[in-house]
Amino acid sequence: MSETPDFEARDAEFAELFRRFLSEVVHRAAGTPSRRTPLGDRISDHLGADARTLAVVEETFPSARIADLDAGFEALAGESSELIGVSGGQQKRFSTLPDMIVNDAVPFAEAAVDYVSADVGPTTQRTAVAFGLRLLTFEGAPVVALQRAADPQHGRVYASVEVIASDPALSTRFIDALRAAMNTHSVLRGTVIAFTDNPFDYGSGRITFLPRPEVGADAIILPEGELERVRAHVIGIREHAESIRAGGGHLKRGVLLYGPPGTGKTLTVSHLIAEAEGMTTVVLTGQSIRFISDAAQVARAMQPSMVVLEDIDLIAGDREMFGGPQPLLFQVLDALDGLDGDADVAFVLTTNRVDVLEEALVERPGRVDLAVEIARPDTEARRRLFALYAADAPFSAEAIERAADRSDGVTGSFAKELIRRALLRAAVQGRTAHDGDLDAALAELMDDREALTRRLVGGEAPPVAWSLPEFPPEFDEPFGPEDAD
Repeated sequence: MSETPDFEARDAEFAELFRRFLSEVVHRAAGTPSRRTPLGDRISDHLGADARTLAVVEETFPSARIADLDAGFEALAGESSELIGVSGGQQKRFSTLPDMIVNDAVPFAEAAVDYVSADVGPTTQRTAVAFGLRLLTFEGAPVVALQRAADPQHGRVYASVEVIASDPALSTRFIDALRAAMNTHSVLRGTVIAFTDNPFDYGSGRITFLPRPEVGADAIILPEGELERVRAHVIGIREHAESIRAGGGHLKRGVLLYGPPGTGKTLTVSHLIAEAEGMTTVVLTGQSIRFISDAAQVARAMQPSMVVLEDIDLIAGDREMFGGPQPLLFQVLDALDGLDGDADVAFVLTTNRVDVLEEALVERPGRVDLAVEIARPDTEARRRLFALYAADAPFSAEAIERAADRSDGVTGSFAKELIRRALLRAAVQGRTAHDGDLDAALAELMDDREALTRRLVGGEAPPVAWSLPEFPPEFDEPFGPEDAD
């Protein structure tokens, strides 16, 4: 026969374990110190004091600046600094630095450092510390800093640093020095970046590095002197910043480029970015404009800098258009107002609908102080545009000029599409394109059936036809007899 389970013995064992648990809780509540972990001993040895008795100061940083954290620590670290990892598996992901110093459940100890790959350019990456403990000296006193990257899967959407020292004020000064070193040695400095959605946190943006465009002045077809005027305001002020500042002038500036779609506003912006070598540039387009606060912070820290807001009319329309104030509009206005006048930051805004922008955005000096219309090209500008886009095509100069003269009111986008259609016409037939293809493609685009296409590629909007409604043939007049007088 099998033995009967001794339930009473089990119950007694459980009762004893529970009693010991309650006793431990009571002792902790009474202030009985818990045991330090091996990591706690290592930290205490470095600090020369019991780490259990010292306060921890924590600071968070945008997740994209993990490489900057490394750069900041490297700038502050002395020869005696040391970087160690932390054991504990997944448990350390949920633990604070005090939890790792004192923990009866998990004996946190030294281990290998955790690293992560971080973007530092459009096509380049570097290894950065994802989880590591730094033992160093600051202002002649020992300091310990726990550095960790963002870990959205475990609830941490920001990178963070927890600092412990003999005096909390020293920890605060260390964090201030770390932030300054991060800005000085930032991998963002002098680059072109954009903010995109962070899949783990809708409220924060993820930084993406963009290649600096290569758009020369010869690719921009504007009225004489217009490009030079825009460049002088955006880049010229930067080039003469010291003289302007010495004379009491302000450096912060705003430029608004406005005009119909396809006239070259975006191309002009690309040229400015190409020319702004050394300026940190943040590009926000459409819905990414909601990251304007993050962009302004980067611009402030990375001066000289430029913030591009494309299609600003999508969010900066009149406050009453959608039934009340728009929170995103207020963020844009705050960003334009929030920087000091001596901040070397240029805001470049583009819009297709300047008529819907409210006065607070376009008329107050200090927000936007130069507005330039990028209008539809006149005859001479059209000839230059057509010649530019047909430079590699086998069409005669006479045919190109003739097409430009017959395309009154169109933009550069129309010219690009015209050349493509002409080349495609010949390619489909397996032959080299000639002037007849250009004429045929123009006739096709100017056909009434292509009215919508023409508008979409930058052609002049056709006039709206209006006529009285048609009436049945039995009526001689469009009014009844009683309305004849």
